[in-house]
Amino acid sequence: MAEPERIVTLSQNVGKIAAAKIGEINKITASVKILALNAMIEAARAGEAGRGFAVVANEVKEVSAAVSRISQALSHDLAAATDELVTLGSRMVANMRGQRLADLSLAMIDVIDRNLYERSCDVRWWATDPALVAALETATPEATAFASRRLGVILDAYTVYLDLWVADANGNVVASGRPGRFRAMGANVAGESWFRQAMATHSGNDYVALDVARNAMLDRRAIATYATAIRANGQADGKTLGAIGIFFDWEPQAKAVVDGVRVAPEERARTRCLLVDSRGRIIAASEGRGVLEETFELKTEGKPSGAYQMPDGTMVGFALTPGYETYKGLGWYGVILQAPLAE
Repeated sequence: MAEPERIVTLSQNVGKIAAAKIGEINKITASVKILALNAMIEAARAGEAGRGFAVVANEVKEVSAAVSRISQALSHDLAAATDELVTLGSRMVANMRGQRLADLSLAMIDVIDRNLYERSCDVRWWATDPALVAALETATPEATAFASRRLGVILDAYTVYLDLWVADANGNVVASGRPGRFRAMGANVAGESWFRQAMATHSGNDYVALDVARNAMLDRRAIATYATAIRANGQADGKTLGAIGIFFDWEPQAKAVVDGVRVAPEERARTRCLLVDSRGRIIAASEGRGVLEETFELKTEGKPSGAYQMPDGTMVGFALTPGYETYKGLGWYGVILQAPLAE
């Protein structure tokens, strides 16, 4: 048990022990009262000879009454102080737990931001590759075949991608890094969001980043798509020739991040680590449940990070993507849910 929780438990135990001891005092006081009453009765029967004993019995009765009053006052004051101590301790524990979960959520989303920043750099860099530019400028079978081989070499080095595609200005895929695995070659992607947005970019410094979605042409795998235009001579201000789309294999990479959150071993079973998009849709979960199917209603109250407690006692920590370098993020959140300790 962590030290803050230990403080609350000790406060509760002190209250229980004090209540038990005061109860014992009250029992003894009650017994003394009965003895004093019996003594007064016997003194009355003894008449003049028992008068002195009656005085002593009466004093014992008064002492017993005084002890009873003190015991009641102590019980009231101690109970109030113990309740306040437990309340303050519980609040302190909740605040500490919440802040810790918020900090872990921020660390989790920061890892994702740094990873996706690299993806945004990759797509802008590869769009200037001479082989890809030539495939669109000359459009010869030899040039497009060479571009596909070039994309295959990139994929061998960057294993986090499922595939890389080059499409001409009409949206026809003319080069693919894995033509033997996926049937992208010859497909038309003119209606795809990534292609349309890439073709609309203003310069080679711009890129498109889309929310995680399943791609039918990539075996319905969950993909984070990045794209940009390929321009004449690979120049940032060159004429738009077509577009490159790169497809980040999201699920294994995201799962490694949510599984890597550093919670204590004894907390693991009651802790759920999530990544959610700007719509609250779960895009990664430490136990794998609900990915791209479940939404989580996050109560941020307009704050970029923080924590709150759900009615069932579950603590929720969250942090909004801060972005990294030129990657501004897509409004995603890191979220950690931790159920209370079992009684």
